[in-house]
Amino acid sequence: MKCSEMPYTRVNMDDVKSFFEKLIEDSKNAKSGEEQFELHKKYYEFIGDVYTNLKLGVFRHNIDTTEEFYSKENDYIDEITPLISKYSNDYNKVLFESPFRPYLEDKISKVAFKNIELQNNSIDEKILPLMQEENALISKYDKLIASAKIPFNGEELNISLLRKYLTDKDRDVRKRAWNALSEYFQSVTSEIDDIYDQLVKNRTRQAKELGYETYVELGYNRMMRNSYRRAEVENFRKQIRESFVPFVVKIQEQRKKQIEVDDLKYYDNDMFFKEGNPAPTGTPEEIMKAGQQMYSELSPETKEFFDFMIENELFDVLGRKTKKAGGYMDFLPKYKSPIIFANFNGTSGDVDVITHECGHAFQGYVTRNDEITEHNDITMETAEIHSMSMEYFTYGWMDRFFGDRAPDYLKMHLQDSITFIPYGCMVDEFQHIIYDNPDMTPAERKNVWKELEKTYRPWLDFDNDPFFGEGGYWQRQGHIFWNPFYYIDYVLASVVAMQFKVWMDKDYKDAWDHYLALCKLSAKDFYEEELAQVGLKSPFKDGTIDGLVQNMSEKVF
Repeated sequence: MKCSEMPYTRVNMDDVKSFFEKLIEDSKNAKSGEEQFELHKKYYEFIGDVYTNLKLGVFRHNIDTTEEFYSKENDYIDEITPLISKYSNDYNKVLFESPFRPYLEDKISKVAFKNIELQNNSIDEKILPLMQEENALISKYDKLIASAKIPFNGEELNISLLRKYLTDKDRDVRKRAWNALSEYFQSVTSEIDDIYDQLVKNRTRQAKELGYETYVELGYNRMMRNSYRRAEVENFRKQIRESFVPFVVKIQEQRKKQIEVDDLKYYDNDMFFKEGNPAPTGTPEEIMKAGQQMYSELSPETKEFFDFMIENELFDVLGRKTKKAGGYMDFLPKYKSPIIFANFNGTSGDVDVITHECGHAFQGYVTRNDEITEHNDITMETAEIHSMSMEYFTYGWMDRFFGDRAPDYLKMHLQDSITFIPYGCMVDEFQHIIYDNPDMTPAERKNVWKELEKTYRPWLDFDNDPFFGEGGYWQRQGHIFWNPFYYIDYVLASVVAMQFKVWMDKDYKDAWDHYLALCKLSAKDFYEEELAQVGLKSPFKDGTIDGLVQNMSEKVF
């Protein structure tokens, strides 16, 4: 079914309440594991319908944040989502405490039961009002960012549409565009500070109500950190500081020569070539057609997947002034359909949508018929491997998008991917500091970011910019507002995807077969065990990062 034709129905909370009350009672009275599992299948069907409607409502609101009907539906969804989570949690608790749990663990997986335990420790009826308030604050931030009207070169642009000027080949244009962005954020920084201050204090109150000392542990539980915790992440960041930061400093020296400047300013940070970054040569329609050709050649599985996406119009990728910023993939359980949201803006990021977001969607597609819904409850450090690895697996087709500048794109992509690693760790460490110290003032938070810049991005000169130079950069990083502690998942996934890059350069077919195996594993096992099963090294193990730097250095220098 085409995405536009999928009917949206507002979720009726009386129906939700009645369903769960009966399901919980029936499940408690089940006489066998088999009977309890048959009841659980009813849960799959019901909750699949519920989440399909929730996701459609949010998706259509994101497409046009000013449209009145779906704006109101989005507010309603913010309000009811915590209640639905609570009902699901109450039901899952029955499974967790079932006398037939060994049978259910065998059917559903031990990973699912560990996740249930984390969920049980993450929600309680007494914090539902706080969770609703948290959702409303996130939506307030999103609306503020989406409604940005930035005057530039006689146009009025939002942040997504300004992007092409932020990476213009003319350094003066870039500088003016970044100044315009800085001026916009200066005009709203107090409002963003207030939203974030409320979010931090709200989340901290939730944690305290549930018996945690700070939000950090609760945040880890909500991110389903089911096989590693803070100590492992801190050790990982330590390895990045020691091995990747010096590596990236060398890349920045190389980039100086590429763009022919004596000093790298912050408005040069996304520039890789004097003649400008490579941009797609075609229209959005031509980019989509080239993507379809690429996936038809990559493998039989990717051909089937992308044809399905095109035939059912499951992409909304054109940038528009009232559209939410950013891009993502989601999955509609009722229709077994991935959907992709993005903002094409004429830069290489348009092609990244066809690789990165399609990596997510491809994994969702190849496991779409798995009867066990929990098998697709993928934690994000695994989910991002699927997307980031696909960026590398599609390298051989970049001439379809960039013509004779394909080699430049590949060089840029590799340098950019490596440069991202310290930044992602900086975002993560920033959030740990903030939630460990929830009473910080806005000025103190900005100072924390400013100091972390010196550790993780020492090459960057903010040229005395009054916003970015004073530690404000984090306010444009939506993940900090949406999902605390998510961002490190991109970094963990990046270094695993780079292992696939090293592998595919030696044996593409073998690397692809193991990638496909990882996609099909989905969430059937724990993170490090899954990596081992497909021949990949854990990022947490000492020596993994140092070895990867050595391998990647051969490809960059």
